Amino acid sequence: MMKPLEDFLSHFNAKIFLDETFLVKKRNRYFLWNEALKNVIARNFFYAGLYLGKMRKGRFFPSFNLLKMIGKTKANKVVVDKKTEWLFICGRDIFKRGIKKVKGSREKGSYVLILNMKDECLGYGKILHNLNKTSERVVIKNILDIGDFLRRESK
Repeated sequence: MMKPLEDFLSHFNAKIFLDETFLVKKRNRYFLWNEALKNVIARNFFYAGLYLGKMRKGRFFPSFNLLKMIGKTKANKVVVDKKTEWLFICGRDIFKRGIKKVKGSREKGSYVLILNMKDECLGYGKILHNLNKTSERVVIKNILDIGDFLRRESK
């Protein structure tokens, strides 16, 4: 049951230690329970505990709860300035000039969490160009950001 989560974490060079006895899979969705919930929740639940994400068409889609958990580990991360934070939340990709700090991989093809200056996880993206090189072009492709939910609701 842990394989989709472990595979997703490996994209960020991150490790989270979850007790598999508290990991619950309901259809294609993953939840993390605690001892109290495990003893009172029936198997016929809709939502219980901490939602971690879901599998769809062979791909794992993380929740922001899981991204926040990854953000507290030694993972690939990029800290962006205030303007870039706003643009990212609006669904935009990231230019090199908006990056303040890089932790972990800087290589093309790596996945990185996007954090603001307060260390809050805003989402994640994929590095398109090596971050060690100076560039005026987009260097990180936005894959998921916290503004996604609001944009979907407006449609």
